Amino acid sequence: MKFDVAIVGSGLAGLSVALHLAQTRTVAIISKRALLDGASNWAQGGIAAVLDSNDSVDEHVNDTLIAGGGLCDEAATRYIIGHSREAIEWLIEQGVPFTRDANAEMGFHLTREGGHSQRRIIHAADATGHAVQVTLEQKVRAHPNITVFEQHCAIDVISSDKLAPAPGNAATPTPSTPRCLGLYVQDEGTGAVLTFEAEHTVLCTGGAGKTYLYTTNPDTATGDGIAMAWRAGCRVSNMEFIQFHPTCLYHPFAKSFLITEAIRGEGGLLLLPPEAGAAGGTRFMPAHDERGELAPRDVVARAIDFEMKKRGIDYVNLDISHKSPEFLMEHFPTIYARCLEYGIDITRQPIPVVPAVHFTCGGVVTDLAGRTDLEGLYAVGETACTGLHGANRLASNSLLECLVIGRACARFIAEQGPINVPALPQWDESRVTNADEEVVISHNWDELRRFMWNYVGIVRTDKRLERAQHRIALLKEEIDEYYRNFRITHDLLELRNLVDVAELIVKSALTRRESRGLHFSRDYPATLPKALPSILTPPRR
Repeated sequence: MKFDVAIVGSGLAGLSVALHLAQTRTVAIISKRALLDGASNWAQGGIAAVLDSNDSVDEHVNDTLIAGGGLCDEAATRYIIGHSREAIEWLIEQGVPFTRDANAEMGFHLTREGGHSQRRIIHAADATGHAVQVTLEQKVRAHPNITVFEQHCAIDVISSDKLAPAPGNAATPTPSTPRCLGLYVQDEGTGAVLTFEAEHTVLCTGGAGKTYLYTTNPDTATGDGIAMAWRAGCRVSNMEFIQFHPTCLYHPFAKSFLITEAIRGEGGLLLLPPEAGAAGGTRFMPAHDERGELAPRDVVARAIDFEMKKRGIDYVNLDISHKSPEFLMEHFPTIYARCLEYGIDITRQPIPVVPAVHFTCGGVVTDLAGRTDLEGLYAVGETACTGLHGANRLASNSLLECLVIGRACARFIAEQGPINVPALPQWDESRVTNADEEVVISHNWDELRRFMWNYVGIVRTDKRLERAQHRIALLKEEIDEYYRNFRITHDLLELRNLVDVAELIVKSALTRRESRGLHFSRDYPATLPKALPSILTPPRR
């Protein structure tokens, strides 16, 4: 398997990098499942961009900086937002069917979400991610220079400084500076481990929502790229900032179905349920923030968490039934249909909701071309930390980041000359056996996600974090032993990545002795006067 560029992940970041590079490079897209099984395909709300003369880059930047709790990198924020219009124009050129509005300047409807001072969210009804992904998927599959490997799970990147001298490497010496030369990938159909040689490797694996028990993320969100980059010697930053989406559908048969931010942007109200007693049916957000339901996600999620714990209730209600049925069916057809499946008619009833893990604001430290600390290795999208999201992501900025940084990464790679990749060693399974009890993996997975939910959730204490850290150390030792002695499986690879990411989240949280954005500590409720990122550096191996 030899390509100019190997891309791990098939969300918006991965597909956009591939399409921008495919005119001049051979590209492999490695996807754990089918191309459309990532988080991008689930995105409902839309993409934030400056598309109207009543809006401005300065206003969008300011909204982002405010939501980010003072921790956004302003230069990165300005760069990404400054390129927002051309990113949307590129999607329109590709044929993405955004919702039309004859009265709008660009001819497309713009909605508003929490934390935004203007209507600037371009969308395709309430299934924007799906519309974008389907459009780009068709182009990817049709391109002769792109090869798609579905049902293939990345294991680790191959770094030149980790290569042992081998006869096959003698003709082409390894680079003097450590460099990523490709990666090992398991074909889930056969179980075989393939060696991908690549001049450039791009990690676009999304976030790490499955580290927690309740998440809006798909099952693929196991922090693979973050863990792989960390093990390869790359720094990570701001991993303590895990965004909990305030409104996930609360229903015993609904698997983490997200209720878009745009519901509140279009006038949806958060109400206490009848179980709250005399207070049932009343709004509670104005008591927590003057912006009410349009406060940023971290504020709304903490408010819901507070009310649930204070009143002993399992959920709160989100009510938009005061809008006309025609409006709701036009703007939120997916949510209307899905809720109806569960017996909830949003035109007449409130929607029961709870917070759930939604977005990983931190990630692998990169520059604005996606470059990591390891030459030849890049990270784009939720896997990366460019500094855009700070301590709390502003709604609908994430898909924008995928597009802008994805394009910049592709341009940088396209400008590079050829790289001589030495012959890489094949995967060695000579000293492992088949696992005797795979139930160990499912038990460890369940334990990890439960204690992360209980101890490293919306509200934290040092004692809870230390408990989590202790349990992670025990799990990590057990999983590492399992990895060394038994043949790998998809579940083992994901569990290994999850426990590495959980360790990074807890370590980062313990270093932040303040409350800021998404990280709220009862031990340190105040916010320090100076905002500094938390950066972890891997130990030398």
